[in-house]
Amino acid sequence: MTSRARLPAAVIALGLTSLFTDVASDMIVPLLPAFIATLGASTAMLGLIEGAAEATASFLKLGSGWVADRSPRKKPLVVLGYAIATFARPLIAFAGIPVHVLAIRVVDRVGKGVRTAPRDAMIAAAAPPGEAGRAFGFHRAMDHAGAVIGPLVATGLIALGLTVRGVFAAALIPGVIALICVLSVREPAPEAMPVAKGEAPTMVGPAVPRSLRSYLGILALFALGNSSDAFLLLRAQDLGVPIAMIPVLWAVLHVSKVVSTWVGGDLADRVPRPRLVAIGWIVYALTYLALGLATEAWQAWVIFVVYGAYHGLTEPAEKAMVKDLAPASARGRAFGLYHFVIGVTAVPAGVLTGWIWDAFGPLYALGLGALIAGISGALLIAWDARGGLVRT
Repeated sequence: MTSRARLPAAVIALGLTSLFTDVASDMIVPLLPAFIATLGASTAMLGLIEGAAEATASFLKLGSGWVADRSPRKKPLVVLGYAIATFARPLIAFAGIPVHVLAIRVVDRVGKGVRTAPRDAMIAAAAPPGEAGRAFGFHRAMDHAGAVIGPLVATGLIALGLTVRGVFAAALIPGVIALICVLSVREPAPEAMPVAKGEAPTMVGPAVPRSLRSYLGILALFALGNSSDAFLLLRAQDLGVPIAMIPVLWAVLHVSKVVSTWVGGDLADRVPRPRLVAIGWIVYALTYLALGLATEAWQAWVIFVVYGAYHGLTEPAEKAMVKDLAPASARGRAFGLYHFVIGVTAVPAGVLTGWIWDAFGPLYALGLGALIAGISGALLIAWDARGGLVRT
């Protein structure tokens, strides 16, 4: 096996940016439910806060991708997005009522919505030929690593005597480091790519190809069965995992994600990407079914580790496929659509899973997710067999 060259500096810098951003974010998010409760908020208010925040991010990802395709430079949008989140996030330390938290979380997600699509377009442009999977795998590994480190930093600071509000304020430090990292990025030169055959150009360049739209349609179906990981944590508690060990289980899951996305990114450049994503969706289906059928706490730990492998098989390959399918001048919109599809389906997926869980039990709720994932995998294989990765 031949060794591959080091990833470009832009990809490494954007990966480090995501690492420190997630450290800052995950110093806060795990503490939010308890903190909001001290402000007198109900569980419904917590749901409203997180739902409004994620919905805001989803719609802005779509819009920022469109803006990125109209702009000769994407870095200013990326820097703006990280700056908004960096300076808004720690303001939760000064929240006095639940509405303050709602406003700050929404502004934080505005930053995420603004930066995500143009950032992914920059990674796609900077990735060496044939190594988009490795580039996106590295970026997602750094993202998941931040999700491991952030809660550990928060726990350590609290053990040293810092208040919860103090931890929120301290999140400014990794946020500023992330901002320095993104400011150091040298934006890749714009790529030139012809308009795909049969696609009429729009006012911002070539249209998003039909093959990409059909791929995103299959992804939307899968996402409808891909409910929040909070349900998996709830199931782990049902199986007997102590509440005190839930954060450790969460950290184990993210360690599995770090390793698997690093390896999966490399695989995405060596194995046909649709096949890899389909395998990942099958792993997802098997882990959901296994968790529904599990009877012992130790089984939850094993299943969570395997579940992390699903992320490694799919996340880098999915994004690399977006690059494969979209003309360079339409990549902002392509990545915006990709993130929008995943984000906008999260609400109905969560509602559907929660309703079935309450009405029929966890086995049926998780079993439905497994069934949808299996159908989606079969559709993706069929899509690829019909020439899905050819931009027609």
